[in-house]
Amino acid sequence: MDTQQQILRILDDVLSLGGRSAGFDRSTHLLGAIPELDSMAVVNLITSLEDQLGIMVDDDEIDGETFGTVGSLTDFVTAKLAA
Repeated sequence: MDTQQQILRILDDVLSLGGRSAGFDRSTHLLGAIPELDSMAVVNLITSLEDQLGIMVDDDEIDGETFGTVGSLTDFVTAKLAA
């Protein structure tokens, strides 16, 4: 399973999307486009990404652009995994 697929699975689980993430691609907008992705869900999403992918995310590393699209989130996580 590649990084984007893992992220989509985590998104689906955390946001209870019922499989909707299967239709997402790199250009799919997240923050502001998916009602389930509110501020509390962002915190839960970060925690799940850390736990399931073994990364650490500091508060000053993320902003709204990180969660702008599936692609921007995938790129962020990929960079964290490579570090």
